[in-house]
Amino acid sequence: MQHEPQRTSPAVYFICEGSPSLTSADETRLRNFTKILPTEMSLKIFSELDAESLCSASRTCKLWHRLIEESDQLWRRQCLTVRAICQREIDRDRRDGLSWKVTLVRNYKRSLLKSDWLRGRYSDVRSPEELMGRKMVPLDAETWGEILQAELNR
Repeated sequence: MQHEPQRTSPAVYFICEGSPSLTSADETRLRNFTKILPTEMSLKIFSELDAESLCSASRTCKLWHRLIEESDQLWRRQCLTVRAICQREIDRDRRDGLSWKVTLVRNYKRSLLKSDWLRGRYSDVRSPEELMGRKMVPLDAETWGEILQAELNR
């Protein structure tokens, strides 16, 4: 058995803003990427998160909170995902002038519940006890009509 020499990767250095010296990649990794990258790139990274992860990320630090809170494009993308299920509700809130974030917050839980109903998750519920622990949200008459139609089609 031959002994292979241990390979070391070449040192990578970055020139960091506000600092005339070079900083190693290891030191840079420990820094907040939103302080190093342009805002557009940071928002692109945040856009890969789902709604729950985005809310968690906004609680990480003040800078992340500010970037996430002020980015209408992040909330719009999340809202359009929810809109696939709650189109009527999303469109109504937007017509009423609500921001993308407020619209998402108002309709996120509703979309999860509506999706569960439409997939038949509650088709075989025999008693209220089976729904214990589930958070329910009010649904409008048109939504109940969609749910009832889905049940009839099953």
